[in-house]
Amino acid sequence: MRILVFGNSGSGKTTLARALAAAHGLAHLDLDSVVWEPGQIAVQRPADAIAASLRQFLTDHDTWAIEGCYGELVEAASPRCTELIFLNPGLATCLANNRRRPWEPHKYASMQQQNAMLEVLQAWVSDYYTRTGPWSYEAHRRIFDSHIGPKVEYTDLLVRTSGLR
Repeated sequence: MRILVFGNSGSGKTTLARALAAAHGLAHLDLDSVVWEPGQIAVQRPADAIAASLRQFLTDHDTWAIEGCYGELVEAASPRCTELIFLNPGLATCLANNRRRPWEPHKYASMQQQNAMLEVLQAWVSDYYTRTGPWSYEAHRRIFDSHIGPKVEYTDLLVRTSGLR
């Protein structure tokens, strides 16, 4: 089982990927962990280092749940996935989920530091449907629509969480 979960920030990617990884004994990769410099806020690693980290994870693990919003990384991993899951619950849900987000110690030194970045995150999330580039709805839609393997798009979080395999 190799599951690739993608969508906007706040769509539920981490929650679903962690639950699937735990339920099926899969290795879990949050793409944030390979994209951003450890211990720094919003400092992106070099593209070659990001790609190498993803390749290494794919080489090291036969079964996995990978999640993130990074279209170029989703595209790179998608030929190896056995299921592609696009979480698209809508802007209001993503914004609300971000406001309820628990502290992410792997990203921020404190909850206060995380909260200080919330409005920047919310603005970025709000631009999802209008921006272009690999981290946009436009790119995610194209990736999902062109994927020839098993795939599912969830627009309702209740369906997604109650349908946990």
